[in-house]
Amino acid sequence: MQDLNNITQIHNTPIKANYIEQLPYNSALKSRARALRKGYNFAEVVFWKQVRNNAFWNIDFDRQRIIGNYIVDFYVKKLGLVIEIDGESHNEKENYDQKREAFLVSLGLFVFKTTNFRVLHDLGNVMSELEHYIIEKFGVKE
Repeated sequence: MQDLNNITQIHNTPIKANYIEQLPYNSALKSRARALRKGYNFAEVVFWKQVRNNAFWNIDFDRQRIIGNYIVDFYVKKLGLVIEIDGESHNEKENYDQKREAFLVSLGLFVFKTTNFRVLHDLGNVMSELEHYIIEKFGVKE
């Protein structure tokens, strides 16, 4: 019998839901998030092609999701998982990124980070690392 709290399986490991209720939402960022979805950060487009339409282990990803006063690159609602793909724009923003990540974690969210370079030049390993991260954080140990 399938456990209704499990959302999928990765390599025969059941993945348990970690849905976070009532995330803060700044509606003033709505048009910015929409513009970012239409923008062309090539690494994000490459990653999106790997995960859209539940193509990655039947997990539903959202792009450019507003959480509080931030817009995250990708979000998995059923896992409470943020995926950030950092490019050159993050090189001078370490303090901002640390504050942002601390805020997201304070909400009970998990954050998986990689870089534009890795997505564009090492995509297979990035996807494998994401699989292992999800198994480690959300896998049901039997």
